[in-house]
Amino acid sequence: MNFGFVKTAAVTPKLRVADCKYNAEEIINCANDAAQKGAELIVFPELCVTGYTCGDLFFQKTLIDGAYNAVCKISDATKKLNALIIIGAPLLHKNKLYNCAVVLYKGAALGCVPKTFLPNYSEFYEKRHFTPAPTQNDTISICGKDVVFGTKQLFKCSEMSSFTLGVEICEDLWAPLPPSTMHALAGATVIANLSASDEVIGKADYRRQLVSGQSARLICGYIYCDAGHGESTTDMVFAGHDLIAENGALLAESKLFEGGCILTDIDTEKLVSERAKNTSFAEADESGYFVSTFSMMKKSAVMTRKYTQTPFVPSDMAQRAARCESILSMQADGLQKRMEHTNCATAVLGISGGLDSSLALLVAVRAFANMGKPAKDIIAITMPCFGTTQRTKSNAEKLCEALGVTLEHVDITETVKSNFKDIGQSADVHDVTFENVQARVRTLVLMNTANRLGGLVIGTGDLSELALGWATYNGDHMSMYGVNCSVPKTLIRHLVAYCADTASDEKLTHVLRDILDTPVSPELLPAKNGVISQQTEEIVGPYELHDFFLYYAIRWAFSPKKVYFIACDAFDGIYDSAVILKWLKKFYWRFFSQQFKRSCLPDGPKVGSVTLSPRGDWRMPSDASAELWVRELEEI
Repeated sequence: MNFGFVKTAAVTPKLRVADCKYNAEEIINCANDAAQKGAELIVFPELCVTGYTCGDLFFQKTLIDGAYNAVCKISDATKKLNALIIIGAPLLHKNKLYNCAVVLYKGAALGCVPKTFLPNYSEFYEKRHFTPAPTQNDTISICGKDVVFGTKQLFKCSEMSSFTLGVEICEDLWAPLPPSTMHALAGATVIANLSASDEVIGKADYRRQLVSGQSARLICGYIYCDAGHGESTTDMVFAGHDLIAENGALLAESKLFEGGCILTDIDTEKLVSERAKNTSFAEADESGYFVSTFSMMKKSAVMTRKYTQTPFVPSDMAQRAARCESILSMQADGLQKRMEHTNCATAVLGISGGLDSSLALLVAVRAFANMGKPAKDIIAITMPCFGTTQRTKSNAEKLCEALGVTLEHVDITETVKSNFKDIGQSADVHDVTFENVQARVRTLVLMNTANRLGGLVIGTGDLSELALGWATYNGDHMSMYGVNCSVPKTLIRHLVAYCADTASDEKLTHVLRDILDTPVSPELLPAKNGVISQQTEEIVGPYELHDFFLYYAIRWAFSPKKVYFIACDAFDGIYDSAVILKWLKKFYWRFFSQQFKRSCLPDGPKVGSVTLSPRGDWRMPSDASAELWVRELEEI
């Protein structure tokens, strides 16, 4: 339960139909196993105490008494476990039989939730045996304790307010207005669904979409636990298709017909943060709901959930290729619209032979093709100076030739020296002024060339550089349209690789491959023996770390300690904790101190969930203090 994580298990035990004693033992054993693995919320299937497929045996007092005794046995046997346990059982209430979910904790029932929607079509005939949930809460005695009986109840952890549980049963999710919708609006961040969904062709896909979609609509964690082996096969088979989703993402899924236990960590703090930002999500209203609180001991456990080192880049190659194509299309379409609106004759950009400018040029070529204009109308300018190497200059030339754009060379060395003389800067002092004069002169060349030709200056800077402020103010920081402004460095590499993989010209593929192999550098300091001497990641830190920090610190508003915690887990064996902490401190310091550069950014297309546009997703005062964030990291 550290940092809002709730380790959650969906368990499908092997049952015997109507053998409550046997089933209770199986449930107890499975609960102990899941708890040993660190599970704090353990969900079992619908009517698991008896089996879902008992048919008219549900009318037998012997079965109902056996189910009740099994509930008490399970409750008593699991009282030492530090976990909420939810089991399904048929229970009598005021002479009516209900299909119920019983929430157990520390040897007692916290509440009983009856099923609202009873399927009575096709192979289902639940209304033959059960009564739908009453509209108002009541009380029921379970194992000597009076608890709430009804659907309008939540279960809240007193140590972690972000963990609030709501419960529904199987068909409830299939209804037009599931009870879970009301639970979430009342404050539930996690929904448990006890289910017995038989398996037919195509149903698994639909079930998967349903669970993921509901978790997205409700911005919640959703645990779906399905009946499996042991149910009667008279007319149906059950596959034990267990699913755990969080805000639209499927975190864990069992294989059909295998049963067992799936385990993962639901991030409740993340869900609360997302709801706070989403103005379409109504303020929590608990009126009409009974809220049971429970105290759960906080403990540190090994993370079951794994975080990818590249949150901006899909690990699946097909999905990654599709995303690259979509992003390139969005970038090109945005530029096309701006070109058409301004009626500019040409696009002008600086080409260095590096990743960012290469991607910007590839996007510009796409945009011009979409407009039916020749690539030669694009003006790419190389502007060599003190740090330019033959490799990058040559790659810039080869790229322009392969793409068919117009290439111009403007050596800015003398202009830079002249400016050094004007401001009293020694060319032998390789300080920030030495570097920034070059960057600003290059921007001056681009802007003036665009004016002369009636063109638009295309910015090449990326999202990672904007986050770190790794740009010269009014130098490469400025343009007339920044096509890469919401694309992080780790993703830019894959976009360029995608262009290399899909290029029909071998020369284009070859030069893009070499550009991908070139160290990232602004090339503002003199080369050493013709080799790049200034490598960006040696100065500001690895971009794979900074992009990871950016995603979780800004997109999800994680605290610095939480970002550090998941970064150490994600990069275990690659960077040690001291290195991660060093660059995380650098990230926060640079992010806060460099906001003024983001407050006056040029326009550019938003292509993903993270962007730092001052007109869109990120509005922050330029003089905000980083003290609270830095102090938290100092406590580590």
